[in-house]
Amino acid sequence: MNPEGRGNSAMDASKLQRINELARRAKAEGLTEAERKEQAELRREYIEAVRRNLRGQLDNIDVVNPDGSIENLGEKYGKKGN
Repeated sequence: MNPEGRGNSAMDASKLQRINELARRAKAEGLTEAERKEQAELRREYIEAVRRNLRGQLDNIDVVNPDGSIENLGEKYGKKGN
């Protein structure tokens, strides 16, 4: 776990800060080609981190069936551990 108490799927604060900085600059004055590429890469990383986080949460959901049995959705749909 990282120092913020999150798993490896979370982006660090400096990258999030950079995403926001580039978004503000894009609106105010525009970005250079290199900055547009950096922005696209950072956004891709951010989306991947959100997806990993969401998948981790969904894989750990247990459903209690009417018969009282407990079913893990991650195991049911074959995504657990991926």
